[in-house]
Amino acid sequence: MVTYSESGVDIDLEEVTVAAMVSELKSTLKLQDVITETGHFAALLKLGDKALAMSTDGVGSKILVAELMDKYDTVGIDCVAMVVNDILCVGAEPLAMVDYLAVEKPDPEIAAQLGKGLAEGATQANTAMIGGETASLPRIVHNLDLAGTGIGLVDVNRIITGESIKEGHVVIGIESSGIHSNGLSLARKVFFEEAGLKVEDPLPTDPDTTVGEALLEPTRIYVKPIVELLKEVKVHGLAHITGGGFNNLKRLKKGLSYHLDNLPEPPSIFQSMYSQGVPLEEMYRVFNMGVGFAVMVALQDAPKALQIINKYHPAQKIGKVLEDGQGQIKLKTMERTWIKL
Repeated sequence: MVTYSESGVDIDLEEVTVAAMVSELKSTLKLQDVITETGHFAALLKLGDKALAMSTDGVGSKILVAELMDKYDTVGIDCVAMVVNDILCVGAEPLAMVDYLAVEKPDPEIAAQLGKGLAEGATQANTAMIGGETASLPRIVHNLDLAGTGIGLVDVNRIITGESIKEGHVVIGIESSGIHSNGLSLARKVFFEEAGLKVEDPLPTDPDTTVGEALLEPTRIYVKPIVELLKEVKVHGLAHITGGGFNNLKRLKKGLSYHLDNLPEPPSIFQSMYSQGVPLEEMYRVFNMGVGFAVMVALQDAPKALQIINKYHPAQKIGKVLEDGQGQIKLKTMERTWIKL
């Protein structure tokens, strides 16, 4: 049995650590007209009848896989995706980003590869990459770290926080492209340490794909379908299914439970990790398991929403909302058994 904490990442300790920092920063919120509380996917600052949305994130230990493969031309897509997908969750359209590259030693060839990925991600997101910063930090950074910060804009009367989600609303799941940019510490431990595989070895459940290819598959960017959806359908909630898996739904309206009984078949990378001994509950607690983004709409709006989203990425109704005050995620796993998160 392999768990996330055994790979060196303690989700519970991370939550306590973040809370400790946020408690020191909360007093600064009154200095400007801040709309969202901390804990949502993106922060919102009121500017007249508009609101500025902001988010920041990094590529994480996916960089270590890129290093093993000596291939850095896609991780920039991950950097953009992790930021813009969060900005979407408040109903904002991403507009621009800046990047931060910390390196042990400057390498123009690697920098060019990173730039290629950032440009591709920005193009997919229709987002301008307007600047950035590079720092050489020997002894602090090994190889490199890549992060980004983005801004978006939304009309104040069109902000989506999840507060209008109600019992009976439909949960639509948009398929992920794979592991995205979360849980790589656990995935690397499973494949490289426990199973003794290398990046060039085939996945245990998919001989046509190597471990490295599966781990490096770029994070899917959901900007185009969600921006179109917001223009055509009344959307009540949006959630980026990132680190923490389906627990990300709990970042919306408090007290809601989600009954997810129609999840898509997980991509082969997750099936491979399960076959190597990662418990099912841990899988759904850490990874997106094939659903990279979730949309909550009224039952009567689901057909139109699905029609729009499916023009861009595969999507399906994966469950419904219960307003029971318990705040639980109940889902049917790939083994067709039920678990609660």
